[in-house]
Amino acid sequence: MKKSAGAAKEGKAIDDASRLIDARIRELKDWRGETLARVRTLIRQADPDVVEEWKWRGVPVWSHGGIICTGETYKAVVKLTFARGAALPDPSGLFNSSLEGNTRRAIDIPEGGKINEKALQALIRAAVAQNLSVRAAAGARNKKSA
Repeated sequence: MKKSAGAAKEGKAIDDASRLIDARIRELKDWRGETLARVRTLIRQADPDVVEEWKWRGVPVWSHGGIICTGETYKAVVKLTFARGAALPDPSGLFNSSLEGNTRRAIDIPEGGKINEKALQALIRAAVAQNLSVRAAAGARNKKSA
């Protein structure tokens, strides 16, 4: 089956983003690279259909039906910012940053910080489900108005 030019271009962009994220992990050469690599693996395990993107001049982004989260690296933390985190259930209390906003929530992981892997993967799956439900609701609204 032949891919359309648009699908081929999209596939190349995804491959390029993955390579850029690989390079970022390698260039960090410290605990931040290790942490970013670990959360990336957990995200991919939680959602095998996740799309990796490279946005805003160097921020790894994971999407499925919309942005799930970003993976920023700072001197003291690796920050996972969930685009619609305020609307997600967080029974394990992973969110520990950007708590004052109405939309986003973040998880700051400091050097030596432990990652509750099962809880993070549950949060990833909840973010995907939320993105897909928002998209489905928007599609239903568009069909009604057509």
